[in-house]
Amino acid sequence: MSKTTEKYDQGGLSEKSENVKIAYLGLGLMGEAMAVNLARAGLNVVGWNRTPGKPGEVALLTAGGKVARSLEDAVSGAGVIFTCLGDIEDVEQVLLKAGGVIECAAPGTVIADFSTIGPEAARRIFASLNSKGMHFLDAPVTGGDVGARNATLTIMVGGDEEPFQKALAYLEKVGKTIKRCGPSGSGQALKLCNQILCAVNMISVCEAFHLAKQLGVDENLVVDVLSAGAGGSWALTNLGPRIIKSDFAPGFALKHMLKDLRLVFENLDGKSDELPGTKLARELFKQVGENGDKAGGGANGARGTQAMSLAYD
Repeated sequence: MSKTTEKYDQGGLSEKSENVKIAYLGLGLMGEAMAVNLARAGLNVVGWNRTPGKPGEVALLTAGGKVARSLEDAVSGAGVIFTCLGDIEDVEQVLLKAGGVIECAAPGTVIADFSTIGPEAARRIFASLNSKGMHFLDAPVTGGDVGARNATLTIMVGGDEEPFQKALAYLEKVGKTIKRCGPSGSGQALKLCNQILCAVNMISVCEAFHLAKQLGVDENLVVDVLSAGAGGSWALTNLGPRIIKSDFAPGFALKHMLKDLRLVFENLDGKSDELPGTKLARELFKQVGENGDKAGGGANGARGTQAMSLAYD
């Protein structure tokens, strides 16, 4: 659902909701931008990062938010908690382990996780938090660093309707298209479908540039002309120019894509032969990630996903 098709049942942020404490856990590349947008909207945002002193803390403070020195301080008294972390173990460590959210937050708290962890993990976390009276939403996002900065992310939400409605007014401050996809795990399931689209599409973008080189066509025409046609895509429009410039700095890191594709097959019980295109994309990303730093973008998967083009050099 977009902002224009479904609104918070109060018609947006009320005076009461503006005073609700929001804890934001995980101030990395995506988390920083999203927390900053919440703070710039005039909300009471308290951030926390597992590794203190990161640039995201400074950015949040500059935007008018606060930074807590402990997870307990961040979530104490919070009505809504957002997390933007890494893999399954990171999310479970912050939410479920000793000293985590499950021990520090109050019953009734709405917890929405923006990480990509797959539907099985989301359902486990939902059950654990639900047993303590807390409400968990799996809410993975797509749109990259550009979408995070511009608050135009697509947010796919799994979980119960009531906590979704409570969180919606805040989600609208960081995303443009927000859709409740069904019960717990549904947001994660759709996100894995999205990652297949992104991964396999990157093959076509890289091969189109490779063919242009072989046929002596200006690579810029691939972006300028074809982006508006049937072969156009977000990756071609946004990552194509970076490929031409050999700019492999991460908007979305290759290592994170490899993690997401691992989750695809884990949640498919390892049946990789059912998704041959996705299997090829994973192999190409892995190849580039293992080749070291060829172009100044960082070794071992720290480059952006557009670095797949290096597999065609």
